[in-house]
Amino acid sequence: MNRNFKDYSLLILKGMGMGAADVVPGVSGGTIAFIVGIYQELLDSIKSINKNSLKLLFTGKLLEFWKAINGSFLLSIVGGIGISVFSLAKIITWLLATYPILVWAFFFGLVLSSIYFVSKDVKQWNWKTILSYILGIVAAYFITVTTPAETPDNLFFVFICGAIAICAMILPGISGSFILVLLGKYFYIMEAVKTLNIPVMLVFMCGAVLGITSFSRLLSFSLRRFHDTTIAVLAGFMLGSLNKVWPWKETIETYIDSHGAIKPLIEKNILPNQFLWEAIGLMLVGFFLVYFLEKLSMKGNKA
Repeated sequence: MNRNFKDYSLLILKGMGMGAADVVPGVSGGTIAFIVGIYQELLDSIKSINKNSLKLLFTGKLLEFWKAINGSFLLSIVGGIGISVFSLAKIITWLLATYPILVWAFFFGLVLSSIYFVSKDVKQWNWKTILSYILGIVAAYFITVTTPAETPDNLFFVFICGAIAICAMILPGISGSFILVLLGKYFYIMEAVKTLNIPVMLVFMCGAVLGITSFSRLLSFSLRRFHDTTIAVLAGFMLGSLNKVWPWKETIETYIDSHGAIKPLIEKNILPNQFLWEAIGLMLVGFFLVYFLEKLSMKGNKA
């Protein structure tokens, strides 16, 4: 696909949107990729990093390797994600700690709108797609109510966390950051990003590379062979994950992390008790932001 400077600038912005979502435990970068129309190309590009393309790299055929993996596309997306992660890590964690209801309200609206647009991609609803949709809801809900674990800080476990979390990051509906919360490593990884802890970041990224190159093949195969069923599962995942992004929560149990900070361990959803109208307003902003991105993506695809 031939792209110009404007196209690559737009891809960087889309990558930044994915990165911003991936920083938040509860919102998936895969959801953003799906909304802005780059999901299938992203999977195909990641999948193309295989023994054949790597052979080109190791034999010095750099240009052929770059074309084989759709390198300019991947570089734009990864660059955008990196910009967001490194620039927003401090801001997002501060906002989540200071204004949790308002932040979650915005993302609740974003995910709610995303469910509608992803579900529209199912061409035919039948018993298979409906069953897949329900299974997706149940699986995502079960994940969101699982209690976060206390886990070790050694580099091997960080590697495993990277491999697992990246799979969720490319799934619409399940957030890789939330998987890190369940694995007890969200704040640990965010702290590594904020303080530029290079060993931890490198090990985590190595795990992520292994995880994403393996999982993308399975997901891409499923989308091509079982499109409607796979999309139904992904839409169900998104609906089931709304339990996690409900803005009003009550902390039942806390824990002290490795830095001595008190963090919520177990929370339950409650009825709105404060910032009701502000939250509704931000939900609408999130909802119509997705609508705008969807229309922008459709316009871009037609062009």
